[in-house]
Amino acid sequence: MPAYLIVDTKINDLDAYETYKLKAKPLAEKHGGIYRTRGGDMDVVEADLWSPTRIVIVEFPDMQAARGFLDSEDYKPVQAIRHANAECTAIIVDGV
Repeated sequence: MPAYLIVDTKINDLDAYETYKLKAKPLAEKHGGIYRTRGGDMDVVEADLWSPTRIVIVEFPDMQAARGFLDSEDYKPVQAIRHANAECTAIIVDGV
């Protein structure tokens, strides 16, 4: 069953975040990740619980692959770039 990594990001340093994006994509792909959306235009039709900023959705083959990406030693220094230059909420959810 596929799993989706969904991240809402408020970018604080656009230049540094570009470095993050360049480094994160091949690592996600290495773990079977396919970007389904990456900060495209949004039409927020309801916002009772939260108001999204910038949405990224990455599809992985399963929950284990998504976790493998996030927990990988290769990703840790890249993740540090994101943490230093953006605020995020991230979830992994099972697909159907």
